[in-house]
Amino acid sequence: MNFITKELDWLSRLIVNRINQYFKHTPDQNEQTANAPALTQGECPYSDFLLSHNMRYEERVYLITSFVPLLKPQLFDCFNVKNSDTGLRFAEFGCEERGATLIPTLETMLFILAGDDVELKIKLMNDFLSHPILTNPSYFQPTENITTASAPIIPSEELTDMLIFGKPFTPRFSSSFPARKITTDREWSELILDKQTMEMVEEIKLWVEYSDKIRNEWGLSSKIKPGFRALFYGVPGSGKTFTATLLGKVTGNEVYCIDLSMIVSKYIGETEKNLAKVFEIAENKNWILFFDEADALFGKRTGLKDAHDRYANQEVAYLLQRIEGYRGLVVLSTNLKTNIDEAFSRRFQCIIRFPMPNATERERLWRSTFSNKCELAPDVDLKLISEKYELAGGSILNVVQYASIMAMSKGENIIRDADIKEGIRREFMKDGKIMG
Repeated sequence: MNFITKELDWLSRLIVNRINQYFKHTPDQNEQTANAPALTQGECPYSDFLLSHNMRYEERVYLITSFVPLLKPQLFDCFNVKNSDTGLRFAEFGCEERGATLIPTLETMLFILAGDDVELKIKLMNDFLSHPILTNPSYFQPTENITTASAPIIPSEELTDMLIFGKPFTPRFSSSFPARKITTDREWSELILDKQTMEMVEEIKLWVEYSDKIRNEWGLSSKIKPGFRALFYGVPGSGKTFTATLLGKVTGNEVYCIDLSMIVSKYIGETEKNLAKVFEIAENKNWILFFDEADALFGKRTGLKDAHDRYANQEVAYLLQRIEGYRGLVVLSTNLKTNIDEAFSRRFQCIIRFPMPNATERERLWRSTFSNKCELAPDVDLKLISEKYELAGGSILNVVQYASIMAMSKGENIIRDADIKEGIRREFMKDGKIMG
């Protein structure tokens, strides 16, 4: 029998015993702990989790009860019984009604484990509300009423993926996690930046690789904070996002690009709540958090003219606190460095300018971007094109895409000079420029 099925059957017996005891059908439930399924290392992710965290009987009940609405909601049918005096469900059974499903609450856990024993309930409540696993927002959805017995107990997507589906956790893009994982098939060798910029980016890579060692092995953990904050600034298409993505790939860390349109709110206090959700899920994951066009969230503070200005400044203070407390790499990206509040600028370990590539770098970008399955027409002079037309890497990629599609539409693999020039003209038009 599947281990989780055994755990659910065990919980079912506990609930039946408690219900029977509550209505005086049986004298006690001394057999409950003895019937817990045996734990075997390597049997499944669920049992491995219980063993690795040395979870006790009460904690095992808490964990499996939280999964009942997903796995076997009929186990809670007995909690739907009505009190004949009030015509309502028994309040001491807990549970929150969500449609036809009952969601367990802290009250439900206390009833299953303690029944009418008030002293035991108080002890268990204190244990649960201070437990490092049961209160971890990575494992259980936090609620505003977490200190009350009516707080719903809902396992997080991460815990569900890990224990029930046995797969690595990848958060789904939603209002609770407004961030998308960004990846690339390209390699570090394809990152073309000027010498000074490249050296500073290499320093970030070294920090990601060695920061834990210098803090722990060299005993600098009390002097050096675990997180790292970097500001990338420069013209659009100069490689800021690509660099952040490659840093994740080369160091083996996932990169999440935060959607600021879903973070920033005009309503007082909502921006902090939205950002808190991101940091709570990202905590201890070693993810790289990338804030593109960060001006919207980390821009200059306003003067104190009204209540909204005061709250805006409070938001800045909160953002500083969350970013400085994050143990991984945070990268902010902006087109103009001057748009970022000075209060943030002082807290960056490095500020890196991504300038427009020079002619030599542009030629390298042109040559590395075209597919090796196509060839350039004899009249294409990439050196001349690089010298004559000032384009960032992102714009060069757009031109290559346009010229490649034009070649394929003609049934050939030859890149024509005319198509390159037309692609350049289109890029210039975006910025209101006239192609010379």
